[in-house]
Amino acid sequence: MENEIRIEQATALDIPMLTPLAAAFRVALKRYKGIAAVPDEAAAADELREYFGAGWPVFGAWADGALCGYAVCRVEEPCVWVESLYVLPAYRRRGAATALFHRAEALAASYGEDTVYNFVHPNNDGVIAFLRSMGYSVLNLIEVRKPYAGEELTTEIRVGEHTFDY
Repeated sequence: MENEIRIEQATALDIPMLTPLAAAFRVALKRYKGIAAVPDEAAAADELREYFGAGWPVFGAWADGALCGYAVCRVEEPCVWVESLYVLPAYRRRGAATALFHRAEALAASYGEDTVYNFVHPNNDGVIAFLRSMGYSVLNLIEVRKPYAGEELTTEIRVGEHTFDY
């Protein structure tokens, strides 16, 4: 059925189809840090091989007969972390991310947990809004590090009593 989103667990045999999405995801993450990048499919394929080698579940979202998104879950029993969640722009707001996230939540439930943990860049307004719509909120994590080479810190964020360049 057209427009229906189907979620399937991926295998290492799916790496060639997943690679362009993983490369696009990494470009998007760098953009949030003010770093221009081009897709690096070789690095993306290596990363995917590491996920499969570690036994991390990877789920693919299919729509219109094409792979349109993916999610990688890191399992540290009983906790499940969504390491990567990416949907191609043309398929956003059609339920793919929701279906992928529900699959991650089902995985967490299989370990007796009622939540999935997420790392989100503070500038990633789309994913923050998505997670809020799924009932999630900030728990307790802030990354403190030196800026990456070429990263421009253009704003400030406040966490409790502390202000950080961001």
